[in-house]
Amino acid sequence: MFSGSPALPLAVSVWQQRGQTCQIAGMDIFYRDTGPRLPNAVVFLHGFPSSSFDWHAVLPLLDNPAQRVIVFDLPGYGLSSKPAGYSYSLMEQADIVQMLLKRLGVKQVKLIAHDMGTSVTCELLARRERGLLDFELSKLLLMNGSVHIEMAHLTPSQKVLLTPAGPLFAQVSSRTIFKLQLQKIVSKPLPEQELEAMWSLMVWNDGKSRLAKIIGYVRERSKFRDRWIGALNRLDIPVTLLWGRDDPVAVAAIAEKLADEIPGAELVWLEGVGHYPQLEAPAEVAAVIDRFLA
Repeated sequence: MFSGSPALPLAVSVWQQRGQTCQIAGMDIFYRDTGPRLPNAVVFLHGFPSSSFDWHAVLPLLDNPAQRVIVFDLPGYGLSSKPAGYSYSLMEQADIVQMLLKRLGVKQVKLIAHDMGTSVTCELLARRERGLLDFELSKLLLMNGSVHIEMAHLTPSQKVLLTPAGPLFAQVSSRTIFKLQLQKIVSKPLPEQELEAMWSLMVWNDGKSRLAKIIGYVRERSKFRDRWIGALNRLDIPVTLLWGRDDPVAVAAIAEKLADEIPGAELVWLEGVGHYPQLEAPAEVAAVIDRFLA
């Protein structure tokens, strides 16, 4: 545990103990690597402001124990380093993805991404188009991400974090307000232990102090729109869009637009589900992922 970090809930502590940490670009990156050490792997990317723990309810439900599964926390999130002197740009986050997978000997990836992770994915796709990926991306599943940021309905907290008052707002934010706002973006209320886990991982290792920096990726969505949307428009691999239809942030219209512009994309709706399908409906999400991986 880092100095000044609060105690983690039991479920998160167990998650931490079953993972490991490696040094990449001078930072500790927490990851879990399960299954046989094959060169092909299923890789999960998490969203903002949470962590790889978001997938904890889905992973045990997946059918094929013989597949290699990798989940990890990007810098600024969860159990990974949260340095003050770091940009938290999507470009640098994509670098971490590439460096970690290279370190782990991964050559072929089926990628599953949620929320902010879909933005990191868009940069990986742009690099793939330019021949800059050192692994093969064979399949892609995107979940509830504000890929078309101009269509997203940001939460009040996100809007404040993007202003000059963001750092101060982050410092004074409370556990109670965080939990109330999380419940507003889901359609199936999350249990208290789930909310407590998310809060503890967000604030771990001075995480509150980084919130205004890590949300800067939202601005990049506009700045690099042509680079990223262009790569999606020209994509030539199987793509599944798995979307909680009732998401008030990454609204349903974003999924519909992506389905129209990504060649051959399959759109799967989760009815009565909001922004966190993997926590609201883990069995339904696992079933779709199993079909996607088959």
